Amino acid sequence: MTLLERIDADLKTAMKARDALRTSVLRMAKAAIRNREIDARASLEDSEVVRVLQGLVKQREEAATQFRQGRREELAEKEEAEIELLRAYLPEQASEADLRAAVEAAVAATGASGPTDLGRVMKAALADLKTQGRPVDGKKLNQLVREKLGG
Repeated sequence: MTLLERIDADLKTAMKARDALRTSVLRMAKAAIRNREIDARASLEDSEVVRVLQGLVKQREEAATQFRQGRREELAEKEEAEIELLRAYLPEQASEADLRAAVEAAVAATGASGPTDLGRVMKAALADLKTQGRPVDGKKLNQLVREKLGG
């Protein structure tokens, strides 16, 4: 069963159970996936569907942050509930230990010595982590590389 088929099946179940939050989140996800398919003029593979869902999670994280800054706690909590529902469809992200190990290996492989080597280290670390097949939080990886390189 593809990821899109799983979302469709879960959407039907949520509609039958009258679960308003889950229904709205899955409809939003399905619409975003369909829009990407229309743009690509082809069906999406699971890896591309995962990228769409990651984008939706990132949007919700940014919105929750903005709502918190605006002292709208109830809206921030709604966004976080949506994030949790969407993350159920994403593969487990690379752990911080995995990220740190990849950064160490990339620094050693590239011979990086300072902040000017940030791009080379990021590229090498991402290539290493991509072989593991788990999604990577680019912001966290960037932060770890900057810490390592002293930038």
